Amino acid sequence: MTYRKLAIVLGLLLASASAAAAESVDETIDAASDGRVDISNTAGTIEVYGWSNDRVEVTGELGENVEELILERDGDHVIVKVKVPRKSSKNISSDIVVRLPEASSIYVSAVSADILVEGVGGEQSLHTVSGDVDTEVAGSDVEVASVSGDVEVAGAGKETVTQAGSVSGDLVLHGLSGEISASAVSGDVTVNEGSYDRVAIETVNGDLTFLAELRPGGRLDVEGVNGEVEIEFSGKVSAKFEVESFTGRIESCFGPDPVRTSKYAPGWELSFTEGDGDGNVSVSTLNGDIRICN
Repeated sequence: MTYRKLAIVLGLLLASASAAAAESVDETIDAASDGRVDISNTAGTIEVYGWSNDRVEVTGELGENVEELILERDGDHVIVKVKVPRKSSKNISSDIVVRLPEASSIYVSAVSADILVEGVGGEQSLHTVSGDVDTEVAGSDVEVASVSGDVEVAGAGKETVTQAGSVSGDLVLHGLSGEISASAVSGDVTVNEGSYDRVAIETVNGDLTFLAELRPGGRLDVEGVNGEVEIEFSGKVSAKFEVESFTGRIESCFGPDPVRTSKYAPGWELSFTEGDGDGNVSVSTLNGDIRICN
């Protein structure tokens, strides 16, 4: 056999082995129109899409060492689980796509996987250790967390309670309404668009940005250590302001000029009331400038 023929044979064998290693899945189970769906996948990707059918469909590719895909129902509760060996972490990366009733509540967990959610109207709880999370919300509460990864939550202006966090990654929350609590250790936190009653955002190393409406009687708490702060209110704002930066400057489009916290320290502070003062705005940073406007 010539070298050329040998190379062709080896190539075909490798292609065959690769095809055998990846197992395709395409399974379906009936589900309640507004039930709960738990989804777990250790490594790879998880995509979740809401649809108008009363069933859960799982498609995708399972890793070579994955034991099985579990898809089962108990009443209004459906479980989707990529089962992997306890003592093996090699060749278990799986990419799954889950389609489920659009009014479902979902609980998604992963170790090393990205999570994408679209068109799901129920409550969401999304957690991954190493991976990005990107989701849409339509009025139900959402809790999103990643240890090492970016988080993005998009809304349609409907009332919701949103909790988001990342140890190492940026947080972007836009088009939401109601309440937000978002924190990062090393990453920027941005809230843009929407109308809010309560917002609390914080980071240790990163910039903090709020570009949205604070409702009458609302509360905005912004706290940073190393990073810039930018606040720009949509429309009029009525609140009592307490603003402080230890080493940075303060710039405000309304209220009095900031003053030194001490003649012996580099910090600045600003305290005033805008409008009727029925809301509260508290802003502080250790190292970074603060800009407030509308």
